[in-house]
Amino acid sequence: MKRSSFRVAVAGLLGLGLLALNLLPLSLLPLSLLPLGLPAAAHAAVPAHPGPAGRAGLPAASARGDRAALQTMQIPSHGALMNTLVYVAAGAGPHPAVVLLHGFPGNERNLDLAQDIRRAGWDVLYFNYRGSWGTPGDFSFAHSIEDTAAAVAYLRRPEVARQLRLDPSRIVLIGHSMGGFMAIAASAADPGIKAFATISAADMAGRAQAAVRRDGDAAGVAAIGKGLADEGMAPLSGCTPDGLARELVAHAADWRFLAKVDALKDRSALVVTSDDGLAPANDAFVAALRHAGDSRVATLHLPTDHSYSDRRLELSKAVLAWLAALPK
Repeated sequence: MKRSSFRVAVAGLLGLGLLALNLLPLSLLPLSLLPLGLPAAAHAAVPAHPGPAGRAGLPAASARGDRAALQTMQIPSHGALMNTLVYVAAGAGPHPAVVLLHGFPGNERNLDLAQDIRRAGWDVLYFNYRGSWGTPGDFSFAHSIEDTAAAVAYLRRPEVARQLRLDPSRIVLIGHSMGGFMAIAASAADPGIKAFATISAADMAGRAQAAVRRDGDAAGVAAIGKGLADEGMAPLSGCTPDGLARELVAHAADWRFLAKVDALKDRSALVVTSDDGLAPANDAFVAALRHAGDSRVATLHLPTDHSYSDRRLELSKAVLAWLAALPK
């Protein structure tokens, strides 16, 4: 091979290599492979657990000013650090904030909604519960409820609110599938959450209670466990289908949606359903809220699957319109 041809070949290979590196998340690259001219600290994940002085280890104010940004961090929950993304809205703020809650096990993350909500002027926090998707700890429904409360508490820290340019008095929970279960449970326990939205919320405790009443304890637990296993539990750690099924049965009276109506009857709510079989339980929840006097419940049914695969734009428009109509 001539020397000039060799140089061209090498240059081409280097170009392909740089292209491949650019396609990787910067947080996954070793420091030696970070793009030249940028400080390594700009690409590192942000440790957000309390430091020695008890303050969150947040990044210094960005030289980019008030532009929109994506921050990666770990936030504390009961001795573990949860993997977290925060989509920070453009502008000085303070911005209202959404905590976006994923389902079981969380294959559909709804991060397109996070981008759209940020574009509308909201900060959006997305996290993985303990024991899910690489966050340390054991997964359980009780832990997930605690983790949701921990995420809200984190956003309410004064130093965090300043750094993320958010208004800690205007936090809304939005959950898909099991995330809807988390949004309902956490909102019911926290009077400071004035609004919540559910997207094909899964009343897992209510369904567990019905299964046991119908089939008996042993058969009911077995059926619930099989259903959980069929959802795919590979991203979850420290749990078994049988153990999670028994947890749902043990807490069914407290966790089922209808048990939360009294606590939520003065909140703004959006309940979105699809053709996935979960609509009847959600419809019953909406009817109970309205019967209890809640006149601020909006509903939408979209003819699609559980992930809203072919109705993403309609889903986004509905969520954005509801958020925009909330009291300031």
